[in-house]
Amino acid sequence: MTIFLLAIAGAIIAAVVGTFWYSNATPMGRIHMRSLGFDALSEEEQKRKIEEAKPMMPKMYAAQMALSFLTALAVVFIVTMSMQNGITFALAMGFVVFNWLAFMVPIIGSGILWSNCDRKLAWKKFFSDIFANLVTVLLIALMASLFV
Repeated sequence: MTIFLLAIAGAIIAAVVGTFWYSNATPMGRIHMRSLGFDALSEEEQKRKIEEAKPMMPKMYAAQMALSFLTALAVVFIVTMSMQNGITFALAMGFVVFNWLAFMVPIIGSGILWSNCDRKLAWKKFFSDIFANLVTVLLIALMASLFV
């Protein structure tokens, strides 16, 4: 039960990191908006697109929270089970980083490689997205380690 509660907290951490990371106030957020083509739209078109998207936002955020819960569940499980079995926190973090490198990085890279992303932005978008995920999983792992 504790793992599920920690995974819910981890999904909240992911939402907070994502909200900050992809906000217009950060360079990563501006890269994200450029990759979506938002920068090429007039201010009026941007506002219209935002208004069109608003009705779908609750469903999209709910879906993202469910996906983030799955990621958090895996990270919490890796950290708590490792530490309960005598593995040091540093090694448990190594397991998390290895999973990020082996699973998240290739999936994000493939998504960008085969997407319609502007080739001038592709590397910036790639590094922005993988580091957003790395920060997220490390924060979730740190939070989980506090409850072992």
